[in-house]
Amino acid sequence: MAKAVIAGGGIGGLAAAIALSRAGWDVEVFEQAPELSEVGAGLTLWPNALRALDHIGLGDRIRDIGLFAASGGIMDPRGTWLVHTDTSELDRRYGPAVALHRADLHTALAEAVPPGVLRAGTRITGARLDGSQVVVAHSQGETPADLLVGADGVRSAVRAQFWPGNDPVYFGATAWRTVLDRPGQRLDVAGAYIGRGEEFGVVPLPKDQVYVFAGAVAPAGQTSQDGELAELRRRFDGWADPIPQLLSEAAPEKILRHDLSYLPKLKSYVHGPVVLLGDAAHAMTPNIGQGACQALEDAVTLGAVARGQNLAGALAHYDSLRLRRTQSVAARSRQAGRLGMTTSPAMAAVRNALMKLTPASVMLRSLSQMYNWSPPCTT
Repeated sequence: MAKAVIAGGGIGGLAAAIALSRAGWDVEVFEQAPELSEVGAGLTLWPNALRALDHIGLGDRIRDIGLFAASGGIMDPRGTWLVHTDTSELDRRYGPAVALHRADLHTALAEAVPPGVLRAGTRITGARLDGSQVVVAHSQGETPADLLVGADGVRSAVRAQFWPGNDPVYFGATAWRTVLDRPGQRLDVAGAYIGRGEEFGVVPLPKDQVYVFAGAVAPAGQTSQDGELAELRRRFDGWADPIPQLLSEAAPEKILRHDLSYLPKLKSYVHGPVVLLGDAAHAMTPNIGQGACQALEDAVTLGAVARGQNLAGALAHYDSLRLRRTQSVAARSRQAGRLGMTTSPAMAAVRNALMKLTPASVMLRSLSQMYNWSPPCTT
């Protein structure tokens, strides 16, 4: 039985472990954290991601626990709709989408990983090629494998070793995230409010929770001297409801802040018996909500092509299926981010006017290539 080692026990790494196990591989996942956990944030799984989860037997479970608002879109800081979408039409065209806490998706994936596959508290320290194999060095020793999967995030150690000089690039903006518990106060609308150099978003989650995120153009590496919640209130307390109310309910210690980065285009995601997926391969800005979705696509594609093919041919097939698609999605996300957070008053005015003039049906059609993805045939 062929052996795969996966670096990283995040969403992409766990999904790859499930997909490869189902394809007949002996799999180990090395995760340096002593126990699996996910940050306190939400995410939206669009139709393409749910099809990926269907492929590994988890689609219905996630649909059952997820939630999506009846309507959504983009507004200006006063709350005026620029783009207003009925999500039932999105469902009709492409299939459902759901929002949920990242931890709920992570838990579902972890529970679907076969017993004995996950090795938490194990840090990969290096790897070397040995003929057609790769020998993975880690805190518990060494493991020879036929395949090493780098699913270890934007600061990937696997990428740094086998694709040196491809470091993340600062996007020019920072982001804040938190999840609010709001018993009995469910929001029915998901939306992003865009201004000049700033944006604020709200996404209803299951269990009467709300995912709140914000972004602003800022130099890298900054923090607020009086706390990140105070910074958010300075920036957004004058924006439309429900933003001030949500900020009044936020817990300062639960506000996460991180600078936004993206990965320059790699020429290939494959180096011999080493392959990258997720943020390790194509870290992207969060502006179109496709980071986790593309990681799930990567994982199930890898499992599909690795079923019954010679490894070199399988990895070449993976590259052909994933390289152009993921880099196109990443470029689209950066473009949306630059447009959404322009600091130019003139550009913002033109952007808003064009959004108002564009029919919702046209906006939905523009998502076809992204949302209509399906896993590759394995027969």
